Amino acid sequence: MRSNRPRLFVTLTAPSFGPVHRIGERCRPRRDGGTCDHGRPLGCTTEHTPTDPLIGQPLCPDCYDYTGHVLWHAHASKLWDRFVIDVRRRLATSAGLVQSRFAHHARLSFARVAEYQKRAAVHVHAVVRLDGPDGPTDEPPPWGTADRLTDAVRASAGRVLVRTPYNPAVGELLLRWGAQLDVRPLHADGDGAGPGDDAVAAYVAKYVTKGASETGAGTDHRVTTWADIDTAPVSAHVRTLMRTSWRLGGLPEYAPLHLRTWTHTLGYRGHILTKSRAYSTTYAALRAERAQHVGDAEIPDAITEAHWRYVGSGHTPGAALIAAGVAEDLAEGRRLSADARQEGGGR
Repeated sequence: MRSNRPRLFVTLTAPSFGPVHRIGERCRPRRDGGTCDHGRPLGCTTEHTPTDPLIGQPLCPDCYDYTGHVLWHAHASKLWDRFVIDVRRRLATSAGLVQSRFAHHARLSFARVAEYQKRAAVHVHAVVRLDGPDGPTDEPPPWGTADRLTDAVRASAGRVLVRTPYNPAVGELLLRWGAQLDVRPLHADGDGAGPGDDAVAAYVAKYVTKGASETGAGTDHRVTTWADIDTAPVSAHVRTLMRTSWRLGGLPEYAPLHLRTWTHTLGYRGHILTKSRAYSTTYAALRAERAQHVGDAEIPDAITEAHWRYVGSGHTPGAALIAAGVAEDLAEGRRLSADARQEGGGR
């Protein structure tokens, strides 16, 4: 049975882009007090309630790395892909297998859901399972234990990284998972001390039915102009993230990221719920079942995008955002100059 396979409930988080207000006895106490370069307190002694609108907001917006936040979102799916690949490689190495032969001995399957934290940064909850080479119906090899899978997941989460394209204003950023990592063995309900199937399923169902505006993701619809950002019903923190995404989207180096298209989700362009092909039934099969249920022979295919500590070089976070705006203006100036030359040549 699949419930008896080595399975983990894994939570991977975004890195810190700057201190934010948080729930606790005291938010961010500091004995020495002090202020940042912008004259704002470095700490906070307030006991915030869960409904306090300050929860998740930066202590100093000018110190917060909005550029790193947006670019991390834009590369989160690629970071996840590299994480999964690295887990497979580490499992193979620990079992004494040639990495290219891993698929002949075992298969790594997963289902994951992306969630926005109060600070508007995505983190990932995933169920990771180890099967035999033929998938869910095949028993995993004897070496395929929950402990070995746990070791591989922890090592890979701290190792993998993604490099952003180099931009003169921003530099090249190295994007990693955050330091907060939670890995728990997953048991069938009533079996073991870890979270059960029903608890995980209930959590996923509760989250994926929420709209973007309920989760801090920005808005439920795309924005098409800068003015749309100004009128969006979001916090000042989320609005700045949206503006940063729009500005960075105007730079040629980041054109493949389609940041303006995904401004409403703060640069994140992955699907909320994704899974590997062998984890369970396919989405195509689910659509077919739904078509039969509603009596409709055809349902248009849905197009989704699937398949996330910041250490980098370049400007400071605040200067990077300003430089990004300057770079955008320069790029626009070059385009206008090229248009003028073409018009002049045609006369």
